[in-house]
Amino acid sequence: MKREFVLLLSLLLMLGTRAQKNEDQGKLEVIERGKGFYYESILKDVNAVEEKLEEKEPYKRFVMDQSALDLPTDQRLYTTVWCQPTLSQGNGGTCWCFSTSSLYESEIFRKTGKEVKLSEMYTVYWEYVEKARRFIEKRGDSNFSEGSEGNAVARIMKMYGAVPESAYTGLLHGRKFHTHAKMMEEMSAFLNSMKATNTWNMEFGLATIKDIMNHYIGEPPAEFTVDGKKYTPATYLKDYLQLNPDDFVEILSYKQEPYWKQVEYKVPDNWWHSNDYYNVPLDIFMEALKDAVKNGYSVSIGGDVSETGFSRETNCAMIPDYDIPSEYINEDARQFRFSNETTTDDHGMHLIGILENYKGSGKDWYLIKDSSSGSRNVGEDHPNFGYYFFHEDYIKLKMMGFTVHKDAVKNILEKFK
Repeated sequence: MKREFVLLLSLLLMLGTRAQKNEDQGKLEVIERGKGFYYESILKDVNAVEEKLEEKEPYKRFVMDQSALDLPTDQRLYTTVWCQPTLSQGNGGTCWCFSTSSLYESEIFRKTGKEVKLSEMYTVYWEYVEKARRFIEKRGDSNFSEGSEGNAVARIMKMYGAVPESAYTGLLHGRKFHTHAKMMEEMSAFLNSMKATNTWNMEFGLATIKDIMNHYIGEPPAEFTVDGKKYTPATYLKDYLQLNPDDFVEILSYKQEPYWKQVEYKVPDNWWHSNDYYNVPLDIFMEALKDAVKNGYSVSIGGDVSETGFSRETNCAMIPDYDIPSEYINEDARQFRFSNETTTDDHGMHLIGILENYKGSGKDWYLIKDSSSGSRNVGEDHPNFGYYFFHEDYIKLKMMGFTVHKDAVKNILEKFK
């Protein structure tokens, strides 16, 4: 009996101490169906809202209560790189391209001073073509979906070049937001029909995939004019942008593969099974990220954005103590969540700034430029529309990898044989 009393007293004291921190306070939040930027702006534009959607019952979820916390949500506090204004990816699952294209735009400015806006949909178009090609080559044993990884942008640019957004938006019929749902449905149905009938004709298959995309998002240009001069996608990439896709590398940290080796990132969106990821211990991962941003670089970062500490009210991402205390966030905690799939490869974003040692806390915050609808629920007139603020612990536990210019991590790359 005495032992049970001591355990109960210890638990109450622990809970009382944590409650004083205010970080681990949760709340039940009632979400009204049909509300938010996704429903009120994107789905209305793509004509995908059902009449009866508004009549559905609200749903509840448990989230971290951040209302009483002092949070660094003023972007002026952050040291940032230049970047284009945030842009919505609409109803498309193409965050990988929006985030990495934004990174490339910042890098082009850093090296040349040119303020360019790249066409995400040009890259997406050819990514779908290459996905279909592999699906046919592998007789259906390959993932065909909207998702991909950041290094897909470099791979596609090396094959097909790049174009400015002014030359190819991928938006037809007066649309304001992207939607690929019906297009993907048709392409998937066609590819599956090839599988069902065992008619693996590559030329016919790719021509049909292109025809479907040309109907929904338009045919990409073979030539266009920029500043009064004609370019092809290849010459625009090399001569105008002066961008070398081989200058970018993938930094990863997960314990299931050997550290200090180039490994495969084993997630469905790495559909071509790239094994070019530089896998490093977690402390090296965090140090490399911080050093890169402090030295004027930015990164395209990817991981999980579905946690209770990821707030669409404050646009802040934190790890609450009721999940795991900060001092216990390590390689094992990170791998445990990836292995049991509570950390998933959800979303890619562009990390553009840092705020060090916020108010003497010893913790850093990072400014995130985002293309998803969740970051837009604050309203278009809000200064943080399209941006998030990430506590370093959130990155440490939930962000799996990032794309960065090789010069920013050259000390790490030198250690790989």
